[in-house]
Amino acid sequence: MKPFFFFLMLICQFSFGQTLTAVTEIPFVADSFIGFDSYKNAYFIKDRVINKQGPDGNFLYNDLQLGRITSVDIINPLKVVVFFQDTNTVVLLDNKLSEIQRINFNNLAQFLNVSTATNAGNNSLWLFNVDTQQLELYNYRAKVQTVVSQPFSGKLISQASNFNYCFALTENKLRAFNIYGSMLNETLSKGYEKIVQQNENLIALKENALYYISDFAKRNETPKETVKLKLPEITIKDLQLTNDFLYIYDGKNLHTFKLTTPNK
Repeated sequence: MKPFFFFLMLICQFSFGQTLTAVTEIPFVADSFIGFDSYKNAYFIKDRVINKQGPDGNFLYNDLQLGRITSVDIINPLKVVVFFQDTNTVVLLDNKLSEIQRINFNNLAQFLNVSTATNAGNNSLWLFNVDTQQLELYNYRAKVQTVVSQPFSGKLISQASNFNYCFALTENKLRAFNIYGSMLNETLSKGYEKIVQQNENLIALKENALYYISDFAKRNETPKETVKLKLPEITIKDLQLTNDFLYIYDGKNLHTFKLTTPNK
């Protein structure tokens, strides 16, 4: 594959609906698309190898002994969080995808069995504890756990987070929490299959359609209408929302859309 960022020069703009403007559609070959970081580097997984391509250069990371790659969090490109659920392990990578630190939750003094791990900033991770069915913050520098939520009922389906909020989607509810352990909002899950976030806002995937949920992390605000985004016929395999750009990978092509505030 040619360096991915060169494909970004192939831009063909047109409008689609009132909330999205299509920016690019480019051929893309990967097992899964992770996203773009704040420096416009692209991350993806191919043959169990994490690839980073863009202005910073081309870099690879893999450790097949850790099992399949469950998730990769690139919200901080200087400390990429790679989670391997098979071995209950997180690996932290620098901006060249070199290993900084490895956290094996099996070896902690207080064993943790987790199903998600994403970056919470300040040397911490958002974790979902499978045994207690609770969301936790884990400071890997101080090795301190902080329980954030009451036990959840139902299976955790998707987790999205940033340095201020964590959004948890279960079979029954969609919830928002802050780093102080307060639940800011909750609603019925409405059959959503996956969520991605940007600041206080969410996009939820359901039956190959996308729904924009604004200000979901703002406490005590009047609930706002969930807006179904107007999209062309695209199979949604992977998606990312960052800096008001929505990226959708359909298994063959990567589509980029400019997102504007949906009209109610």
